[in-house]
Amino acid sequence: MGKVDLKEGDVCPECGNDFLVTDPATGEVACPSCGYVVVERGLDRTPEWIKDDEEAVRMKTGPPLSVMIHDYGLSTTIDQIDVDATGRRLPKEARESLFRLKRLDSATLTDPTEARNILEASRILETYVDRLHLGRQVAEEAMAIYRRAFRMGLVRGRSIRAVVAGSLYTACRLMNVPRDLREFERVYPIVRRRTVAQMYRLLVKSLGIKAPAQDPSIFVTKIASKLGLSQKTVQEALRILEEARQRGIVTGKDPVGVAAAALYITCDGLEVTQKDLARASGVTEITIRHRSKELRDALYREAPSTT
Repeated sequence: MGKVDLKEGDVCPECGNDFLVTDPATGEVACPSCGYVVVERGLDRTPEWIKDDEEAVRMKTGPPLSVMIHDYGLSTTIDQIDVDATGRRLPKEARESLFRLKRLDSATLTDPTEARNILEASRILETYVDRLHLGRQVAEEAMAIYRRAFRMGLVRGRSIRAVVAGSLYTACRLMNVPRDLREFERVYPIVRRRTVAQMYRLLVKSLGIKAPAQDPSIFVTKIASKLGLSQKTVQEALRILEEARQRGIVTGKDPVGVAAAALYITCDGLEVTQKDLARASGVTEITIRHRSKELRDALYREAPSTT
């Protein structure tokens, strides 16, 4: 994809999300909801050098640091090879020297247990990110939360899978990415959504994270895109939710169910049915029916709807 100019008001062409994240290291502008890269920087073919202003000398730079790697990418790996670049066997003295260096390198690891734990957590996190179609920014935020939890001892005695799932769900909440607990359980059934919710509450309380309440509006575009609804329908559903939010109707309600109910009221049962919305949103038809009745009663109490 070629490089394009990002203008104010641009949205993700894949899911319609208007919250885009810019990676300062690569210059990419991506959607944290579906992972679509809106602006992709071209390949940098310039020499991999930086210039020190004080000494005015060029220095070779390495790969960027990554929170996804147990040592942030700063380690050195010495392979078990006893031959040189030409394939000839190394002399005994060289092999013994490499063996001592490898043993010394292993001894300098700060905490081998932590390294193994982070490696396992990173593997599980990649599985979640791939199946939930999340962006790299969300994954890095989740790993940063997991590292904080590990340092505070929250992982000890608990399943790594559960803590990873809780960290990723927390990152989704912080970055306003529309993913609910049902999706977490559906893509990785070994961790139940009840467990993910418990870990989320533990992380928020222990790490002092102030996660905003989920806004039903962020789920409207996602549900509508699955059903192929028009942008006019989406805008009307968002208007209904904004009015309901101002009146305090959506407080304490399941945001996915409220979003599906707003779409159902907008469509008035003509474009889609409750069954269609239930499949697209993951909630039951009963939930949509109850939430839509509550919205109708609260919003149209003074002027009852003729439909």
